[in-house]
Amino acid sequence: MTLTLKLLLIEDDASMQTALQRALSRRGIDVCACTDGRLAVAQWTAAQPDVVVLDLSLPGLDGLQVLEQARRQGLATPVLILTARGTVGDRIIGLNTGADDYLPKPFDLDELEARLRALSRRRPSSSTESASTAYLAGTLRYEKESGAIYHQGLVLELTPRELALLQALIVKPGHAVSKERLFELVFPGEAEVQYEAVEVVVYRLRKKLLGTGVKLVTLRGLGYLLKVDA
Repeated sequence: MTLTLKLLLIEDDASMQTALQRALSRRGIDVCACTDGRLAVAQWTAAQPDVVVLDLSLPGLDGLQVLEQARRQGLATPVLILTARGTVGDRIIGLNTGADDYLPKPFDLDELEARLRALSRRRPSSSTESASTAYLAGTLRYEKESGAIYHQGLVLELTPRELALLQALIVKPGHAVSKERLFELVFPGEAEVQYEAVEVVVYRLRKKLLGTGVKLVTLRGLGYLLKVDA
C-alpha cells in the first residue's frame, strides 16, 4: 500500500489546482492548497507538509519570493517548482533560490507523482528519538523538530541539499559519514546524478561554515566529518 504523502500545493490557477487535488488524492496524496503568495509561507508553516509544489506566477508574492522567504525562515521542506515558465534560465534561478526540483507545464502525472515521492524521502525518517531532540556542534545547533540548523541563534541559510548533508554530519560530529551514504541522503532516487555531485555540495557547504568554528573535513577513503575548532 502506498504511504500517504502530505502535499502543500501553492497554485493560483483554480482549474489546475482542482485537477491536481483530485488526481493526486486518488493516488493517496493528501493535498492542501494555497492560492495567494502573501499567505503561502504562513500556511506552509502551519501545514508542515512533506513536499511543496510551487507555481512561480502568484498574486501578492511570486513563487521565487515565497521560496526565498520560506528558506530564510528555516523551512526546509523539499520544493518542486511547477510552472509554465520552463526556460533554462528560470530553472537555474529557481534551483539557486532553494528549490529541489523543477517540472515545466504541461507535465505527465506519473512523472509528477514519482518526483514528489522521491523528494519526500529527503525528509528525516522517524525514529524513537524525541521530536524536540537537538544536536550541537560548536556554535551550531540542529533542531530535529523543525529541521533547521542555527548558528548563534540565527538560522543558517542553506540550500535543501546543503541542509540534508549537514544534518547527516551534525548528528555525529567527529565521526565520518561515507560519500555513498551522503549521496543517498542528498540525492535520493536520482540515479542520473553522479557521485561527484556530493563534492559540489560539500564545497559550497564548506564555504558557508567559515566563521562558525566548525569545519567540514574530507577523510580520503572514509568520507566526511564535522570537526569543531578547539
